[in-house]
Amino acid sequence: MPPIHGTAATASSSLTTVVVFGASGDLAKKKTLPCLFGLFRMGLLPQNARVVGYARSKLELDDFKARTRSFIKIERAEEAKKLDEFLELLTYVAGAYDEDAPFRHLDAHIKKDEAAFEETNRLFYLALPPSVFIPVAQKIRAHLMDINGYKRVIVEKPFGHDSASSNALSAALGELFEEAQIYRIDHYLGKEMVKNLMTLRFANVIFGAVWNRAQISNVQITFKEPFGVEGRGGYFDQFGIVRDVMQNHLLQILSLVAMEKPYSLDPEAIRDEKVKVLRCIRPLTLDDVVLGQYGRSLDGSKPGYHDDQGVPAASKTPTYALAAFYINNERWDGVPFLLKCGKALNDKKAEIRIQFRLPPGDVIGDLAHNELIIRVQPDEAVYFKIMAKKPGLSAENVITELDLSYRQRFTGHVIPDAYESLILDTLRGDHSNFVRTDELQAAWAIFTPLLHRVDAGDAEVETYPYGSRGPEAADRFVRNVGRYQRDDRYEWQAPPVGSV
Repeated sequence: MPPIHGTAATASSSLTTVVVFGASGDLAKKKTLPCLFGLFRMGLLPQNARVVGYARSKLELDDFKARTRSFIKIERAEEAKKLDEFLELLTYVAGAYDEDAPFRHLDAHIKKDEAAFEETNRLFYLALPPSVFIPVAQKIRAHLMDINGYKRVIVEKPFGHDSASSNALSAALGELFEEAQIYRIDHYLGKEMVKNLMTLRFANVIFGAVWNRAQISNVQITFKEPFGVEGRGGYFDQFGIVRDVMQNHLLQILSLVAMEKPYSLDPEAIRDEKVKVLRCIRPLTLDDVVLGQYGRSLDGSKPGYHDDQGVPAASKTPTYALAAFYINNERWDGVPFLLKCGKALNDKKAEIRIQFRLPPGDVIGDLAHNELIIRVQPDEAVYFKIMAKKPGLSAENVITELDLSYRQRFTGHVIPDAYESLILDTLRGDHSNFVRTDELQAAWAIFTPLLHRVDAGDAEVETYPYGSRGPEAADRFVRNVGRYQRDDRYEWQAPPVGSV
């Protein structure tokens, strides 16, 4: 089997083996393996690397390679050659997740390639359901850690379903691995615009001067999907939108928006500041939230949540959630942070919207709030909504924007998949964009009291039509609790590629 880029094995004294557990599952096929190929294509995998798939499915190696090939998109002829080279790095081992013999066989399989190298590294990617995290981790600890290089473990969410279960999972992993070996992956932390937050905040003096309660009225962090659960209702109903999106993806963004400047870019310094700000947020109550569940569309063409096979008839699991968070510190006291997420809505987007206070002593009249919007996806952009005089002889003022749209400004640059970015961070040993144990504890402390009330059926869950903006109560909540002032005179439009 040739090493990466066709370099002789003796050209480097180390070998890195990436073991993908759950290699026949959807996550591995759609994300993990294609993103490993993406890194390979860009020359960002280690010089000598191997990828070993492990799953219960009994597959021949050619079948595994064919499955992997079918999920990788090729846009240029030269990429086809790269894909052929990448597939030569793949091997496959079938085995159970809770038996010792298959893991001893896996270890022997990996060591066949490692024998020619002085240093051997192993990265274990657990693309697995939570029910087998710990059994697999125990077998890794027992049979796959006897090497002289680094040993790192990527764990996918969910990291528990409340404080107690998360703490139990963390304790179990902590008995098997050091914290420095664990990489809890939240793919939103790998998105380009989320990784850009540190630079935007701390490299631009203009933002540092206004990033506080004196200038900012409210902050909204929004995640919207225009489709429902689509056949995954049985799985989704176990978690709901709060656990699936808000408690992890959106809260991680909140922590980056609200945290204090770290003393350096050291990963632990960054994570320390995120933990500090999370500990300043009081636990949510039912009064802090609006919950909803989508029904059929107004024209009857789209199904409701209960129409999905696997959803219990009496389920009140939220598919929409809006919550107001308050940070009890000097910078943010009194500023509502609104986190919104939902399925079967009228749009697809994820964004951060920071609305500023109106200037005091108005002499212009009919002012609109300045807003800084960081568009996470799609159409990545940073734009600042401002007031300006309309060109010409009139004195009319209009709402417009200062616009940094990525596809216009950075033509020729490819925004990587979030998983590509995070796998590369793991290979480099950079924990900056991964969740630490105490960070998990602080996050679950905010949500657990609320989630227990929701699970007990104590929360009101409003039905909203498929394809709408969400529950009617949400708009009232945003205005009255969140203090957000919507101005329908303006709506940002993504500029076409190459426009001036």
